[in-house]
Amino acid sequence: MTFNFASDNAVGASAKVMAALEAANAGPALAYGQDPWTARVEAAMSELFEREVAVSLLATGTAANALALACVTQPWGAVLTHEESHIADDECGAPEFFTNGAKLVGLAGMGSKLAPEIVTAQLARMPHGAVKQVQPQCLSITQSTESGLIYRPAEVAALAEAIRPRGLALHMDGARFANAVVALGCTPAQITWKAGVDVLSFGATKNGAWAAEAVVFFDPARAEQMPWRRKRSGHTVSKGRFVAAQFEALLHDGHWLALARRANERATRLASGLATVPGIRLGWACEANVVFGIMPLAMAAALRAAGALFYDWSARSLPAGEALRPGEGIFRFVCSFATTERDVDGFVAAAHSLAEVG
Repeated sequence: MTFNFASDNAVGASAKVMAALEAANAGPALAYGQDPWTARVEAAMSELFEREVAVSLLATGTAANALALACVTQPWGAVLTHEESHIADDECGAPEFFTNGAKLVGLAGMGSKLAPEIVTAQLARMPHGAVKQVQPQCLSITQSTESGLIYRPAEVAALAEAIRPRGLALHMDGARFANAVVALGCTPAQITWKAGVDVLSFGATKNGAWAAEAVVFFDPARAEQMPWRRKRSGHTVSKGRFVAAQFEALLHDGHWLALARRANERATRLASGLATVPGIRLGWACEANVVFGIMPLAMAAALRAAGALFYDWSARSLPAGEALRPGEGIFRFVCSFATTERDVDGFVAAAHSLAEVG
């Protein structure tokens, strides 16, 4: 049996999303976002976030992040972010490209989370008005983080307070936003604009969509440049109804939350199971849908030989005192809405068998 914990990008769309795509395929509709689906999603987003928002629908998370940052950062500006954030490590310079050269400044933090004091200290090293330095204009955080941890509303608010004196925008990369909302049990508004977030990259592809992302501006005035930036970058989808139809299906009756809840539950089950395997310990607490296991390299190799799919991971932001021991590695296991209890239990059983042999 193959155990696929490589990524929540590895699975297809939910049945409801696929049905919505099929329904949207019937008959003609105006192109470039002038269709009824897009209009309905824009209205639904304002209802979801409890205020008027400006929404731009896109097909990729890289475009969502890069274009969102470009709207709030000048070419001589800087984006503060965690040193292992997706925008810093995994987007091939797209944020720098679409901001026309703005600098990403990576900061350290346990569990890929940023703390207000770290941000404040960095701002102190970048004096306002110093023409020899880029000027900090945006702080970008990831929800949930690259280490699977979640920012609580109070933590987001503390970061917003730390950057307020310098007037930075606060961007949230929400590739796994749904998983965080479910885990926190809060409303989308409470963890975004009510906590000080200015712009959100709202991910859906990892959570039941085929290819659907959104940039949500909580002050529509900040979105003024977005239509032209999106078009110039080649990300204005002509048949936009097919992106909108996916969001409409996900938002209807809380389907997006139900999918994320299922993924989170499977990850919790996986974390609990792996913690019982001799020789395995968790790198960070499991707070959303991603589990990080520290295990002997030989065990990881044997699990892969048995058909398991998962990725090696970085140990740079492990908690103090949790450094890897000789012969160990840290590995990422991602659960999706399609992960079953059988998948989880079978993988844990395989790990137990290897531990007994070892």
